[in-house]
Amino acid sequence: MTKVTIKETQNPTILKFEFEDFITQNESFEFKNIDDAKSSPLAQQLFYLPFVKTVYISGNFIAIEKYNIVEWEDVKDAVAEQINSFVDNGGTIITIEENKTKKQPITVYGETTPNPAALKFVVSRMLTKNAIEFKNIDDTAASPLAKELFKFSYVKEIFIDENYISVTKYEINNWDEITLELRSFIKQFIENGGVVLDESVIVAAEKQEKSKTQEFDNLDVTSQQIINILEEYVKPAVAADGGNIVFDSYNEEDKIVKVILQGACSGCPSSTFTLKSGIENMLKSMLNDEKIQVEAVNA
Repeated sequence: MTKVTIKETQNPTILKFEFEDFITQNESFEFKNIDDAKSSPLAQQLFYLPFVKTVYISGNFIAIEKYNIVEWEDVKDAVAEQINSFVDNGGTIITIEENKTKKQPITVYGETTPNPAALKFVVSRMLTKNAIEFKNIDDTAASPLAKELFKFSYVKEIFIDENYISVTKYEINNWDEITLELRSFIKQFIENGGVVLDESVIVAAEKQEKSKTQEFDNLDVTSQQIINILEEYVKPAVAADGGNIVFDSYNEEDKIVKVILQGACSGCPSSTFTLKSGIENMLKSMLNDEKIQVEAVNA
């Protein structure tokens, strides 16, 4: 028997009805009325309830937005029972066309990082050669996967590089509550042909890289040396922890090196210690200048 779990959301008009397993592959659906919901027999049935305004189906849940004519407290159990009954009687939740692309099995596993708010999901194949960070859903034009991940209420930031996705969460959930859900979603999304990164946007990013190379040639010698040290000695280490470090600027007068922290490094409690005791000391030693200081622009 099906048993959905009722979960409140940050929006008091929206309630989530969660299933134990995923009910969609790598897509999300939003239905505003019964005609809009032709691909979902369950959503069509729910629209017969006069208080149902919008039905969302994604991942392992159905979310319903209500009109103010009723309170959720009065009707939520009846709605859950209707969903349970519909599924137990063989009803179709969503009608999905057969995926024409051949399913490619992959493995995905979670790996801890020095940042307790970030977890690194390692994938068994290459995803990108360009490190890309997403701070919110509006930034995700380059990544359909990141866009879908931001629909999980606890996802705060996403960083994608090489063969992993680093997810930073809000404090509302513990990792033991959400790791399996995220890992399963990423695995199913990629296996079912979902696009992790849009190649056309990556081409644009590569053009930016060429532009950065030209900028590099125009920098002073010390700045060039700092960039080379970061690339060769620092980036591989922080990448192993699900993060990235990008050179921002160097001031010749006050000897301050400014960097940008990405992925698991951003907001990490130990990042200040790493900058000062690790990277700063390395630059002082390799550049033979004890006055050098390192600061994170986004610390």
